[in-house]
Amino acid sequence: MEWIRQRLDKIKEPFAPGKKYEKYAPAVNAIDTFLFTPNHTTQKGAHIRDAVDLKRTMITVVLALIPALIFGMWNAGYQHFTQLVDAGAIEAFTFWEAIGHGALKIVPMIVVSYAVGLGIEFAFAIFRGHEVNEGYLVTGLLIPMIMPIDFPLWMLALSVVFAVLVGKEAFGGTGMNILNPALTARAFAFFAYPTYMSGNQVWVSEASSVDAISGETILGSLAAGENASYSMMDMFFGFIPGSVAETSTLFILLGALLLILTKVGSWRIILSAFIGAAVMGLIFNALPSMGLTGNQLTNFPWYGHLIIGGLAFGIVFMATDPVSAAQTMKGKWIYGFLIGFLSVMIRVFNPAYPEGVMLGILLMNVFAPTIDHYVIQSNIKRRKKRIKSATAQVKTAV
Repeated sequence: MEWIRQRLDKIKEPFAPGKKYEKYAPAVNAIDTFLFTPNHTTQKGAHIRDAVDLKRTMITVVLALIPALIFGMWNAGYQHFTQLVDAGAIEAFTFWEAIGHGALKIVPMIVVSYAVGLGIEFAFAIFRGHEVNEGYLVTGLLIPMIMPIDFPLWMLALSVVFAVLVGKEAFGGTGMNILNPALTARAFAFFAYPTYMSGNQVWVSEASSVDAISGETILGSLAAGENASYSMMDMFFGFIPGSVAETSTLFILLGALLLILTKVGSWRIILSAFIGAAVMGLIFNALPSMGLTGNQLTNFPWYGHLIIGGLAFGIVFMATDPVSAAQTMKGKWIYGFLIGFLSVMIRVFNPAYPEGVMLGILLMNVFAPTIDHYVIQSNIKRRKKRIKSATAQVKTAV
């Protein structure tokens, strides 16, 4: 490592202050800070010595995403080859053939996401004269993970451009955005290219080009009035069609456990969001007992709503975004509950778009500052009343 340190110091010399390429120093410094801890210290003012910085936080989230990503690669190949076996096109396939097929689809998406997104971030850092932040380490991985497996790379690139420019840099960059950048990319893709983001031909690899393959999701089937053709265990473990890494609730919960244990993700938001989704599911399940006619989505068991679609993935990895989420303790409970509540409500009431977690999170991103404002004002009023009461007691005693 010492050799690498010396080489980097040598490379950075022309980019030092006052040197020829000083303007491009942020690009070189970004590589340095990615490999090593910053070698500068605070010179004045109050500060806290802490081993946790933005880079370590982002890397922790990336590590939490890896289990769902690897399973998503395997499941992409599994869904593809399973239908070929059922159709008699092939006799069998191996684990490595499944994960290899998925990797060939997913790795290029990740490469494009990072290349385009980091390119824009580097350009803005050079233009504005500030250091490159590590926030896109997570966003660059999240975006391809929430897209359909065969989503065209050029559409992915445009979605990344929109997310970084409009969802992030327009507000000032990392730490300033009001909307989750990854969900901003998905929202752009959904409304700009709806035929590539919905239907039964986008969720299984090569479903649109091979006659033997189709790929309707469970939510799509329920919205169309059909019964779910998968068991609850298949849904929980993730042996179902869906976006790249959203299908396995088991591996998503493993990632959630890491985020909670490292205190990177808020357990309050995660727990309250699942409670909100469960409450909304229970309300819909109660409709038939009240004499109201329901449909397949309203009659679907409340616990099933928690393990299908992108609900779990969105709650764990995007609702907990520390920038766009609520900041107060009580606000996190309210924010999370409303995300889960609205997500199930949207998926049931809008058959044209049965996946509601994206809209639920984006909507609550907008209202998160308002929630925090009223929580803080409530605390201020309560403290004023307590002071007023204490003052009155003192006067009475005197």
